[in-house]
This record gives sequence, C-alpha cells and structure tokens, in this order.
Amino acid sequence: MNLKQTLRALSAVVLEEADRNPVFAERLQRALNFPEARPRVAAVARPAADKRSRTRAAAILDPVGVLAEQGEDALRQALQPLPLDQLLDIVAEFAMDPSKLVMKWKSPERVIEHILDTAKRRSVKGDAFRA
Repeated sequence: MNLKQTLRALSAVVLEEADRNPVFAERLQRALNFPEARPRVAAVARPAADKRSRTRAAAILDPVGVLAEQGEDALRQALQPLPLDQLLDIVAEFAMDPSKLVMKWKSPERVIEHILDTAKRRSVKGDAFRA
C-alpha cells in the first residue's frame, strides 16, 4: 500500500468513526482546533461509566462495538499501538474494572488481554435468551 492509499484508508476510518460516534467527532474537532464542535447526542448514555471516567480522558474506541463489527483480530490490532494510558481510558469508560485492580497494572499486554476477554464476554451476554 502506498502513501496515498494509506492516507485515504486512514481518513475513511476517521470519517466513519466521526459519523458514528459524536463524542469522537467532538474530540477530533477540538484537536484540530475547529470551534464549531458538534453537540453531544443525549441518546449516547453510559450511566455508571460516566461518573467513573470523569477523571480520565474519553476512550478512543468501543471495544465491544469493534469486536462485534470487525472481529477479535481487528480489535487486537486496534489496541496494540495504544499507550497504556489510553488502554486504561477504555477500561475506565466502559467499566471493565469492577475490582479496581486493572487500573494499577503497568503491562499494556495484560490490559489488552483483559479488554479482549471482557469484550468477548459482553458480546455474548444474553445469547441464551435470544432465539
């Protein structure tokens, strides 16, 4: 893949995520110094996670959503380049640490495995009740 193709693919992914995720779109606009940030959509609600994640930055991806749409390999590839701090942002925002132990881990690989395991469990939760 050459530079043009890589940049086109990257911009398509960013644009798609900005259309799908209003919080991401707002953060992207702020990062690019656009004054007219889109208002947040009230329908996007994470009742328990919002209180816990206020001290951390917003997560840059939804692990259960990525797992459901693109599969485990895509989620792993999306998580691999992220620094520990951003991985912990995901754990905090999606309430993936009820025991409060994961937030103390220093190994990105260990946190990635925890996110993958939790996302897999949540993606099949309730399957027994689906026909």
